[in-house]
Amino acid sequence: MTYREAIDHGEYFLQEHDISDAKTDAWLLLAMVCKIDRNFYYLHMLEDITEEQLTEYESVLKKRAEHIPLQYITGEQEFMGLNFVVNSNVLIPRQDTEVLVEEALKQIRPGMEVLDLCTGSGCIIISIMKNVPQITATASDISKQALIVAKENAKLNEVSIQFECSNLFDNLKGTFDVIVSNPPYIRTEEIAKLMPEVRDFEPYDALDGKEDGLMFYRQIIEQAKQYLKSDGYLMFEIGYDQGEAVSTLMKQAGYEDVRVVKDLAGSDRVVTGKGRNYV
Repeated sequence: MTYREAIDHGEYFLQEHDISDAKTDAWLLLAMVCKIDRNFYYLHMLEDITEEQLTEYESVLKKRAEHIPLQYITGEQEFMGLNFVVNSNVLIPRQDTEVLVEEALKQIRPGMEVLDLCTGSGCIIISIMKNVPQITATASDISKQALIVAKENAKLNEVSIQFECSNLFDNLKGTFDVIVSNPPYIRTEEIAKLMPEVRDFEPYDALDGKEDGLMFYRQIIEQAKQYLKSDGYLMFEIGYDQGEAVSTLMKQAGYEDVRVVKDLAGSDRVVTGKGRNYV
């Protein structure tokens, strides 16, 4: 089978199993197995791949056909122009979350202390540090397995971050100029309706925001008062329909300059607010 035939075969096979972007996924899986790039492909597409490569390619195609996320098969995902290791212990970094990083970078300055709650893969705090390396960064997650991935990503991207295993603020000390968080925010009843790649393979506890999807926002908004420096910022990623609810929670708790920020698709994606002399 030639490289071109392998792409065509993979695309057809994935289409039969209702995989969206079948052609792109077939290419990425072949590129991973054969360790090639586009330039190599176009120069050699009529040449045969090896039997070993074909066997491995068939294996990863079958995994993708089972709706295992592409990123869990390749083991990586790009975010903010950086490469991140991912596995089934962490959510796959998504472009929507880049809005949170961009908003945080508008407020963060060298010398600040920044906390990332529910860090998962570490993509948020690592991306912040790559842009403002002169900060002191702390990241926490309740999952020890997620922290293993986050630490690997910090090493991969050559940044120094203090990681803590903590249920929100339980094991944290000190105060922070900026607290960012992408907490679980899917309503429990909605999880069963998600696409199978998310519903069946991404970590449930990182998705489940409980009955109304707002449980972690309520807890963080209240507890963060003890950990925010004067005029410090609290910033969240939110679901597309949670802008009003989360901004109202922040205003009721006494945060100032509360804003809802939209993503490129025009959906509510981030809520930010400023603390007022809590500590």
